[in-house]
Amino acid sequence: MSPATTGTFLLTVYTIFSKVHSDRNVYPSAGVLFVHVLEREYFKGEFPPYPKPGEISNDPITFNTNLMGYPDRPGWLRYIQRTPYSDGVLYGSPTAENVGKPTVIEITAYNRRTFETARHNLIINIMSAEDFPLPYQAEFFIKNMNVEEMLASEVLGDFLGAVKNVWQPERLNAINITSALDRGGRVPLPIDDMKEGVYVMVGADVPFSSCLREVENPQNQLRCSQEMEPVITCDKKFRTQFYIDWCKISLVDKTKQVSTYQEVIRGEGILPDGGEYKPPSDSLKSRDYYTDFLITLAVPSAVALVLFLILAYIMCCRREGVEKRNMQTPDIQLVHHSAIQKSTKELRDMSKNREIAWPLSTLPVFHPVTGEIIPPLHTDNYESTNMPLMQTQQNLPHQTQIPQQQTTGKWYP
Repeated sequence: MSPATTGTFLLTVYTIFSKVHSDRNVYPSAGVLFVHVLEREYFKGEFPPYPKPGEISNDPITFNTNLMGYPDRPGWLRYIQRTPYSDGVLYGSPTAENVGKPTVIEITAYNRRTFETARHNLIINIMSAEDFPLPYQAEFFIKNMNVEEMLASEVLGDFLGAVKNVWQPERLNAINITSALDRGGRVPLPIDDMKEGVYVMVGADVPFSSCLREVENPQNQLRCSQEMEPVITCDKKFRTQFYIDWCKISLVDKTKQVSTYQEVIRGEGILPDGGEYKPPSDSLKSRDYYTDFLITLAVPSAVALVLFLILAYIMCCRREGVEKRNMQTPDIQLVHHSAIQKSTKELRDMSKNREIAWPLSTLPVFHPVTGEIIPPLHTDNYESTNMPLMQTQQNLPHQTQIPQQQTTGKWYP
């Protein structure tokens, strides 16, 4: 890195935690990129068991950063850590509104293996810059870099050196760095080593060079509208390390900017100014809500009670009864109904007692051939449920066999 590049790079503030167990003070300038690296190696010694000299420990460590007394960081300060095995980085561009106000950032480190924590404070004292803001600002979009790669001191220094060779300013500062994801970009596919892309804004004290102005000519604007790469003569000075999308470059000249404030003309859609909001005073009288409570509770309860009484009267006090039903029913229908009930009751009683005597019509009285009287086929204690409905000839006693005719013409008894 050349001495000019080194001098330019020193304008960008880089800080790293020291080994002293105390709050760290840093002094960035307003309008200049601020980068603070949270090294895992420093916090490894904070978690027990403490490593011995020469012992290598590779525990996963993550960081949480917030403004003291608040759940998040200031609006200008961002934080990134790609994996638990990489260092965390705080970066951003301090604003002029925070000049002279110490900003205390609480840094909490978490050991994801032992679940131990360590906390330190970073005190940011923002100083005012002499030539803030720089009148000429250019924002480049670098396609082959991620934000944490661009924040590395060597990479950012090489980029500023390339810009200085093209622009030739006396003062050149890195103003801000923004990930393309924060500008609405898509997460790249994990193929071919694709990068997210990063926007880098730099400022200088001299007008833009002719090379940077080439983007504004009609031919290049037409190529950009057709999604073609414009022809830039100084692109080769960046191409060795940085792939710049020249269609997305932004050139801002602060010296030619006109105030955009316009007086508001009140019309139908604008309400008149009502002045400042005046909250009610503490001398307001207390209001008694007891009456409101009774009305709210008593009225629905009374209506529900009346409806319940009407329903109870209809269901219990308006029943016609059995006598009125019988009086309105014809006699012949009552007789039929009574006969059906008696028959049903008699059949149910008979089904309960199956040991009654068999009807005489089902018992044989005499032998069909000899004419002799046959005794009952079953005794009184015979189980009637096992009695077959029809008896075969083999089951009948005193049965006379009838001779059968053979095919040979002989008869056999």
